[in-house]
Amino acid sequence: MDKKLLDILVCPICKGKLVYKADAAELICKVDRLGFPIRDGIPVMLEQEARQLPADEEVED
Repeated sequence: MDKKLLDILVCPICKGKLVYKADAAELICKVDRLGFPIRDGIPVMLEQEARQLPADEEVED
């Protein structure tokens, strides 16, 4: 994920910072506990496409 793009993108719900998880190909919002998928190198920043993170899943910076 391009660092410049990651600096610009925010969560579409809370406008908070996102964390890139390369192993899962997701951008994670810690506040809303949502994982936004990255498909073919393009982040899909739609709430209905996001995955709800389980309470026991750790999110690292």
